[in-house]
Amino acid sequence: MKNCRLILLLLASSVVSAQAENRPTGKSFTTRSEVLARHGMACTSQPLATQAALEILKQGGTAVDAAIAANALLGVVEPQNCGVGGDLFAIVWDAKTKRLNGLNASGRSPYALTVDHFRSNRLEKIPERGPLTISTPGCVDGWFELHKRFGKLPIQALLAPATRYAREGFPVSEVIANEWAENASKLTTQPGFSKTYTIDGQVPQKGELFRNADLALTLDRIAALGRNGFYQGETARRIDEFLRANGGFLSARDLADHKSEWVEPVSTNYRGFDVWELPPNTQGIAALEMLNILEGYDLGRFGFGNKEHVHLFIEAKKLAFEDRAKFYADPAFGKLPVQQLISKDYAATRRKLIDATRAAKSYAAGNPRMDQGDTVYLTTADDEGNMVSLIQSLYFGFGSGICPEGLGFALQNRGALFNLKEGELNSYLPHKRPFHTIIPAFITKQGRPFVSFGVMGGQMQPQGHVQIVLNLLDFGMSLQEAGDAPRIQHTLSSEPTGEQMKDGGQVSLEFGFSSEVQRDLLKLGHKVGRSSAGSFGGYQAIMVDVTNHVYYGASESRKDGQAAGY
Repeated sequence: MKNCRLILLLLASSVVSAQAENRPTGKSFTTRSEVLARHGMACTSQPLATQAALEILKQGGTAVDAAIAANALLGVVEPQNCGVGGDLFAIVWDAKTKRLNGLNASGRSPYALTVDHFRSNRLEKIPERGPLTISTPGCVDGWFELHKRFGKLPIQALLAPATRYAREGFPVSEVIANEWAENASKLTTQPGFSKTYTIDGQVPQKGELFRNADLALTLDRIAALGRNGFYQGETARRIDEFLRANGGFLSARDLADHKSEWVEPVSTNYRGFDVWELPPNTQGIAALEMLNILEGYDLGRFGFGNKEHVHLFIEAKKLAFEDRAKFYADPAFGKLPVQQLISKDYAATRRKLIDATRAAKSYAAGNPRMDQGDTVYLTTADDEGNMVSLIQSLYFGFGSGICPEGLGFALQNRGALFNLKEGELNSYLPHKRPFHTIIPAFITKQGRPFVSFGVMGGQMQPQGHVQIVLNLLDFGMSLQEAGDAPRIQHTLSSEPTGEQMKDGGQVSLEFGFSSEVQRDLLKLGHKVGRSSAGSFGGYQAIMVDVTNHVYYGASESRKDGQAAGY
């Protein structure tokens, strides 16, 4: 088996080299050129969404307008990953004030669901699917918060492309068709799923037209009535009644009481650049912790794909994720040591635990001082210099799998990320936000925008963020190559809910790393295995040359995505 894996890695390395040699320009891992444009840029995981965003920009819409249009359309054409039944986070660069703004549009657990219900049903953890996993969808309120502060065109214009494709139908693209089928096979027993997301009981195939008239009506109500067209009235009533009839607890009261929150992004300086994430309940600060630890090593000298690069990355990830399991939660329910966790002094303390010659089987979470205060990613930029880094998700493919009758969408299963242990920061309580995996990112230099980017994919996201930063700043890659380069993933069987590492976990290397590196990792004591091809995340990014006012767009080669500008 080991020999087969080595042969596969060698063949994959040869394929990557051949691809690079076939291009007249570009570096080792580049699959395509970056897109360059002056007036606007949109990068999403599906070309129809990119084109919708671009049309909004051409009509005079802002980057936020374009992001809302793209997100709404992605909920139609990529429904396994996102939609109005999920949550949203965003970082917005406002060119007028020259500052970043963060939006947390994640929802809370139902008022009526208590820990006693789980105990009475002898549940030691929250199920991954079904009615008990559902938390309040925050996406639609997030759109209206973003639009109120940074939008220009009417919301009806922004939702029109999504409504049209939902009503008239769209051809299902290749990667999405595969993910659709893979997830649907697990959800046929969930209430409303087959009626909403199959055609006569069959999942749509690549190139087949899929229509969702119910979702078009839901979007019509939002366009006509604003956020109340989702959180009150017919849509809210239908959600309430459907869940009551199917063992759920999310109610009209939960929907009516929902509100998003503007938050201050947090950052660390890495090699002279400021890398920005959103604070908990997201996992964004894990990326900052990892970067702080890795800053103590001269990774550029080791080179990309060298055993030192891969080993040190894995160990930094292990350390940060132990803190993630203990300290990341809804800050409204406990004091979180965010600034301590992302400090340079704390990173220096944690760095001392890394053995450069041996993989750790386990680390304990740190002790920062407490006395001081499946997903889509897209990014847009407009002619005035505004930029949006936005991520939106249902969590697992099609979320809970539950689709309220007549509404055309699935409700998320973010509640599965709570734990049922008493007294922990992320313990389940009613009307509380769960720990969240989805994270947008941004890089600035000397107070000016540099890169808006994200990497989709659950617990892969902070790992992916760090690898993009390393590729850009340590290994000198272009924006496109930074996303195309093969990725490293370290996993534990219990992730992402947060048990401590006991056996060192498993390292997976995407095709493109050499067989020598795999052998070196085994010698260092790492467990090296394989992850599925779709588990390494999905990347989109926009870089800005502020001197020439030129945008560079990059799109994920692992997805159906597209970068386009004008």
